[in-house]
Amino acid sequence: MPFSPAAERQYIHTRQVTCHGFRRTDGLWDIEGHLADVKSYPFASEHRGLIDPGDPVHDMSVRLTVDDSLTVQAIEVYTVKSPFHRCGDITGLFQQLIGLSIGAGWTRAVRERLGGPRGCAHLVELLGPVATTAFQTIYPILARERADRDRAIVEGGGGGGGTERPALLDMCHIFASNGTFVRSHWPEHYTGERKTDE
Repeated sequence: MPFSPAAERQYIHTRQVTCHGFRRTDGLWDIEGHLADVKSYPFASEHRGLIDPGDPVHDMSVRLTVDDSLTVQAIEVYTVKSPFHRCGDITGLFQQLIGLSIGAGWTRAVRERLGGPRGCAHLVELLGPVATTAFQTIYPILARERADRDRAIVEGGGGGGGTERPALLDMCHIFASNGTFVRSHWPEHYTGERKTDE
């Protein structure tokens, strides 16, 4: 459903976040995020002089390289444009994320290492959609490949079948362990009430 009709208004600002996920030939995954902020009006910057409408105030990128378990193997961070010349000085500290796994506690762990004066607010914020893009990139591919392997084992007479905990389990209300989707698709992980004839 679209928004309701807007009140009369003036366009001021756009923040654009774009993320891409890639499977590498070496078995790892690259997840790239880009953030750009632009204004609809010119303004003076102490460090950059006049910033014209459409010229990014912030132009920043992150590349996380992760393995199948979403553990960070490498990170690259670039600040192309920012309001202050020294904004990019902090990018080396993002190497502290190597070894962390994207999953429960990711945001807290990132903020512990790079929050406030220890990092860049914009790049830290960008790591949120980069993390969800990693999940959206990697999980469906690995799940499909796992299902194909399980099907091949069953068809080959080897028994099997996946009982591994699905990564999506309890990620949102659709995948609640006591919900209808889980009962239908992953019954071995269903925690809700079972019918008496089950």
